[in-house]
Amino acid sequence: MDLKNKTVIITGASSGIGKACAEEFARRGANLVLGARQYVTLCELTQTLEKQYGIKAVAVQCDVSVEQDCEHLIKQAKLTFSRIDVLINNAGISMRALFKDLDLVVIRNLMDVNFWGTVYCTKYALPELLKSKGSVVGISSIAGYRGLPGRTGYSASKFAMNGFLEALRVENLKTGLHVMVAAPGFTASNIRNTALASDGTQQGETSMDEGKMMTAEEVARIIVNGVQARKRTLIMTGQGKLAVLMNKILPAWVDKKVYQLFTKEKDPLIR
Repeated sequence: MDLKNKTVIITGASSGIGKACAEEFARRGANLVLGARQYVTLCELTQTLEKQYGIKAVAVQCDVSVEQDCEHLIKQAKLTFSRIDVLINNAGISMRALFKDLDLVVIRNLMDVNFWGTVYCTKYALPELLKSKGSVVGISSIAGYRGLPGRTGYSASKFAMNGFLEALRVENLKTGLHVMVAAPGFTASNIRNTALASDGTQQGETSMDEGKMMTAEEVARIIVNGVQARKRTLIMTGQGKLAVLMNKILPAWVDKKVYQLFTKEKDPLIR
């Protein structure tokens, strides 16, 4: 896909992978509709990208857990550009707490943002994407293939996203719609700082060594390349590919390895 003058919608675009994707799509000539709750930050980003790359960009305040906000985001894209070519379902939140300690509102919040946000945006964008034979992308996680301790709600939401997009892909095998699931490895971004603790408040400090992780810019380049090549699935790290493969072959062995990995977190939840 030549991205020049194509219309790309990105949710959760004010920081992290979403912001990096906005920059990468703009670099390749796409026009952007950027959604996030942080409207002022979004406006600053759209102005910067328009000036730097000569593209058109629109900021839309959007909480993807609210269906009407998602509908408004898609309507704004149609009104401004009269077409939709790519939808990047990136908006997401994480968590860090053992299930025994967890207020169930945490899991509800994660499902509302990570799963239902993807469903809402995809539902309203689908008619235009079918016309353009465009792309629906879900930014998932290795946690969507392999349950992770202390992330029951996060894993559940990403498994749900993966299943939804897989079913959507099969429904559209003959329509020309491209559906891609992208699973980065651990990525240096704000998602762990804003991860929900057991009571639903933000934990405020990452529990992992961010310096050893993929950068958001690396992830964005892989995602945009994947959209252009119309890839089916992107599992972005050797560790992730091994985890997915071994989880099919030796799941009990992977249980032990995952347990060992998460005992090495700062202030580990399991020991």
